[in-house]
Amino acid sequence: MPYRSLNADRIEATIETLQKRIDERFPNRGLSKLCQQLLEIAREDRRNLSWVNRPNIWLRTGVAIAMFIGLCGFIWFGVSLSKMTVQSELSNVLQGIDAAVNTVALSGAASWFLLNLESVWRRRAVLKDLHELRSIAHVVDMHQLTKDPTQLVKGYTSTASSQVHDMTEFELMRYLDYCSEMLSLTGKLAALYMQNMRDPIVIESVNEIEDLTTSLSRKIWQKIMILNQPTKPWAV
Repeated sequence: MPYRSLNADRIEATIETLQKRIDERFPNRGLSKLCQQLLEIAREDRRNLSWVNRPNIWLRTGVAIAMFIGLCGFIWFGVSLSKMTVQSELSNVLQGIDAAVNTVALSGAASWFLLNLESVWRRRAVLKDLHELRSIAHVVDMHQLTKDPTQLVKGYTSTASSQVHDMTEFELMRYLDYCSEMLSLTGKLAALYMQNMRDPIVIESVNEIEDLTTSLSRKIWQKIMILNQPTKPWAV
């Protein structure tokens, strides 16, 4: 069903459109370059997702070989039991049982190790990409951090260390809205990894990123709500 899961291509197209919108509105600002970086990350993540979802043929082959060896050991154990007679020495019986059990146990351990190794490799690659998304979310927050709506108040007096910007109220509102959209799309890129993986560590990391982007976006919308007030409370 197309509307029951996130589509990596659609998310990438949305980020690309957002980058064009930012570049057309603010061609000389770093926010456009930052969105371009987010677009490149989206493209890299889409390629990485195809790798993550693809089974490791070499490891799966090793698992199949280990399971085959274990099955052969189990069959050999059954055949040996059928051939034993009352006159068989007890030591020979015990040695045969011990060898068969060891073969089955070692093949099972090898299968578990190879399957677990594949999960570890996948998790490591995914967590690396998620860490990059977490970092870019903080970079977006740094871009909006100094955009203070109170600077647009008539009679505002800056200090020697005040951060000065030359945007109008409309431009500042658009700038903040672009930052909020970038944070939302960052969270959606992280959620892509959770769709096809049930790894609890990956799920926890994705949830942390979504909480982070939501919290940062909430701060931005507090500024936008201030700009949308018809009568600015600080101007009274």
